This record gives sequence, structure tokens and C-alpha cells, in this order.
Amino acid sequence: MTSPATVTLANQITARLTATLAPTRLEVVNDSHHHAGHMGDDGTGETHFTVGVESAAFAGLNRVARQRLVNTALADLLATRIHALAIRARAPGEA
Repeated sequence: MTSPATVTLANQITARLTATLAPTRLEVVNDSHHHAGHMGDDGTGETHFTVGVESAAFAGLNRVARQRLVNTALADLLATRIHALAIRARAPGEA
């Protein structure tokens, strides 16, 4: 069993988006090292992320609606632990 202290924030993001959006592709990149010492850096090395997600849940939705789905899935993490989140959300088959 994995201790909650050893579960990375990237793994938590992956688990939440997988459970919520059933993605066909998912990439979670920790960009925090690019922001060390900047505003929002809390010293954990887990504050800035880029998410690339492809899901059928995005079909027919505009960019803002897609980002809202991602933000809703991660709401408590965005409120407490994630300082910045870049989102690339696509439906299957989109370029």
C-alpha cells in the first residue's frame, strides 16, 4: 500500500482525470522546476503543471467548457496545491 505522503501531485491529477474523463490519452507534466523561486512556488516542486488530455467527454464542447471539466475534476487541488495549470483538451480525432 502506498503512503499518501509518497503519492505525487502529478499522480493525483492523473488519477482524478482518469476517473472523471476516461481519457484516451493523458499526459501530466510537472513544470514546477521552470518556476522555482517565482510567485506560487511553495518549495514542494509540485505547483505548476501542464495537462494534455484527449477524451470523448470533450466532443462538441468549446475550449472553455473543456477547461471547466478539467478544473472541476481538480477543484480542491487548484484551491490548495496547484498554482498554475495549462490545459490542452481535445476530443478523439481532433488535431
